[in-house]
Amino acid sequence: MNAKLQLKNLTKSYGKTTVCNGIDLEIEQGQMVCLIGASGAGKSSLLRCINLLEDIEEGEILLDGVDISTPGFDPQKVRSRIGMVFQSFNLFPHMTALDNAMLAPRRVLGKTRAQIRPEIEELFHKFGLADRMHQFPNQLSGGQQQRVAIVRALAMRPEVMLFDEITSALDPQLVGEVLDVLLMLKNQGMTMVLATHEMAFAREAADVVCFLKDGQIVEQGPPSQIFEAPKQNATQSFLARALK
Repeated sequence: MNAKLQLKNLTKSYGKTTVCNGIDLEIEQGQMVCLIGASGAGKSSLLRCINLLEDIEEGEILLDGVDISTPGFDPQKVRSRIGMVFQSFNLFPHMTALDNAMLAPRRVLGKTRAQIRPEIEELFHKFGLADRMHQFPNQLSGGQQQRVAIVRALAMRPEVMLFDEITSALDPQLVGEVLDVLLMLKNQGMTMVLATHEMAFAREAADVVCFLKDGQIVEQGPPSQIFEAPKQNATQSFLARALK
C-alpha cells in the first residue's frame, strides 16, 4: 500500500532552535495518526510544515508520492488538498457561520454560492449545526465555533485533515462534541493527523500514536503498544505524568 502522506528526514529550525529534527513518518489513506508529547515537543510545528505554513530546511513531504515541499510548489493548491484546523477558531466575526464556511471555496476554487451552498449546508446538518448556520461567531459556544471551523476546512473537500490541539481552548464539557466530529470523519475514511493532549481519545481512536520529544518521534506504534507497553524511557515518563 502506498502512503497517502510521507515525511522523510523533515527538519525545521527557528534560528538555533531545531523544532523538527529529521522526522520520518508514513500515513496511509484513511488512517488517524495522533501526535502526543509535552508542549514544545514539535507537534504543532510538524503540522504547520505539512500544510506548507513553514518552510523546511531539509527533507521531503510527499503527498501521493509527489514532493510538495519543493521550492516554488503552489501552497494554495496543497492547502486545498490538506485542510488544517487550529486551536483558535479564526472565524471572521462579521460573517455568519455559513458565510465563513463558503468563503474559501468561493475565493480559492472560484465556485459560486449556488454551487457550494447545498454541500456546505449538508455539512452543517451532519455536524449538528443546522440551526446555527446563520448565526455569527459571538452567538456560538466554543464547541460550536470549533465545529464550524472544521466545516469550513471540509468545505474545500480536502484529502487529508490536520488538527492542532483543537480542544485545548474549550471548556471541558464542550470537548466531547468536537471529538465526536473527529470520530465521524474517521468512520468516513478521512486521513487525519492530530496533535492532541486528549490521551483517552488517542488511545481509543488512533490507528497510530507518535510520541514526540525535542522535535523527534521517539516512539510510534498502535495505541495498545504506546499506552500499555511503551519501550522508551521518555515515553514511559511522559505517560506517567499525562495519565495521572
